[in-house]
Amino acid sequence: MLDLAKPIVDQKSGSLEPDKFEDQYETALVELIDQKRAGKPIVPKERPRGENVVDLMDALRKSIGGAAAETKAAQKPTRRRRQRNQDRKTIRKQLGACCKTYAATAAAALKADCQSVPHRVELRLC
Repeated sequence: MLDLAKPIVDQKSGSLEPDKFEDQYETALVELIDQKRAGKPIVPKERPRGENVVDLMDALRKSIGGAAAETKAAQKPTRRRRQRNQDRKTIRKQLGACCKTYAATAAAALKADCQSVPHRVELRLC
């Protein structure tokens, strides 16, 4: 291990020139103290925001093809949704134009009941 570390230390070592370095914390602290002495209100500086922020999980999913699978799954309706849509179509056909408000009420009831166990709605004609 020592044989591996020696070349790295030799490569990274050099002469220190403290004049090249600027202590940003000390500079900001001196500016803050000067503002307080002058009686100016102290306003916190805004942090720089990254312009190119990437969601790593989304990038990983896209790289393995997960994004394509998600969009296909989102497009394909489930059995429950297909049955609910079929029930709505049946209601609209049965009621026709004479009971549009009743059909809207029944469709709203189906929509509100979408979390419970799927069931068929039987409606009598007007």
